[in-house]
Amino acid sequence: MTYQITGLSPDIVKSSEGATAEELSAMGAVPMIATSKPGFPCRISLEDADVGDELILFHHMSHDVNSPYRSAYAIFARSGLTVAAQFTDAVPPIFDGRPLGMRAFGSDAMLKTAKLSLPGDADRSIRQLFDVDEVAYIDVHNAGHGCFVARVERFET
Repeated sequence: MTYQITGLSPDIVKSSEGATAEELSAMGAVPMIATSKPGFPCRISLEDADVGDELILFHHMSHDVNSPYRSAYAIFARSGLTVAAQFTDAVPPIFDGRPLGMRAFGSDAMLKTAKLSLPGDADRSIRQLFDVDEVAYIDVHNAGHGCFVARVERFET
């Protein structure tokens, strides 16, 4: 079984690039400067921003579905990126050192099962969740803060 994890499209921050703090505030977003690494995980590159990097903190609908499991929360993203990161049968750096909540959904957007994955155990947890035939994709969240990290999808080459 092969899986793939892809960062969010860089287009998610296009409307906020070059915006002032006031304009971002009107959009419900906040400009931030990374003050530690780890601590400011970019959902496009799927890695933690370096200290001093500029990011935008904004509300993101991560599970935009017509089911009771529709979900949204705040996430960080760096502007200026042109390509979303992609990992096949490997976990991205953004998973390192973090406990992760993994929510496994069927093609009907209903939760089939879930798992808490401790640091260093993400690959094994993903494979265990995909052992359940009904699972079509997994939404990974930071277990402590609750924010969306990335989606994992079954991948056929």
